[in-house]
Amino acid sequence: MRVLAIDTSSNVATVAVMEDELLLGEYILNHKKTHSQKIMVMIEQLLSDLEMSVKDIDIFAAAVGPGSFTGLRIGVETVKALAHAAGKKVVSVGTLEALAYNVPYAEHIIVPIMDARRNNVFAASYIWDEGFKEIGQPEGITIEECIDSCGDFLDTVFVGDGAIAHRAYIEERLGEHAIFPHGAALNSRASSVAALALEKAKRGETQSYLEMKPYYIKKSQAEKELEEKSNKRKEENK
Repeated sequence: MRVLAIDTSSNVATVAVMEDELLLGEYILNHKKTHSQKIMVMIEQLLSDLEMSVKDIDIFAAAVGPGSFTGLRIGVETVKALAHAAGKKVVSVGTLEALAYNVPYAEHIIVPIMDARRNNVFAASYIWDEGFKEIGQPEGITIEECIDSCGDFLDTVFVGDGAIAHRAYIEERLGEHAIFPHGAALNSRASSVAALALEKAKRGETQSYLEMKPYYIKKSQAEKELEEKSNKRKEENK
């Protein structure tokens, strides 16, 4: 089974193609946030290098959130368009889940952290215990709350751009109990999205492209502003 997976939920744009357990190719670009301009170019180039077309892909997968509102929309809509064109199913993969999957068979709790600005983060927790399991669901919290919740974990593996941005604070709070893997495992990788998508597909967890939606924890800035304006008008009309 071949899967094409993408992740545009953060500053990183990444695309990968896997065939069963074999990674055929992966592109990762962590340079400016121009996903709308780059992701289709990356997909087309990777497929060309693999001498494939969209019709050679069996399922399409995307990291659906949490993450950047604009980035998530770009990724989800791209995968939906490809699946529609090829007449294939899609698989939704959690962004934090995929980040944690960058560290296979870790001995410790894995806490993926995505930077949500203004000292806020998206975080969750996972463990390898007779398989890969979620033990703390994704939530939007402050970095202080995130690290407070890690107090009972002892040694903890941190991944994600939030772990990079807040590394000094994490090390100050947890000292030698904070573990950071090598750089290639810290950021989003479409190969992890693809590997999880294949597992989900084998369990029958596929969708029609019409069913795939971004997973937002917080409201977008546009939604917040619209809600504030609506509430202001209501107050003025009282």
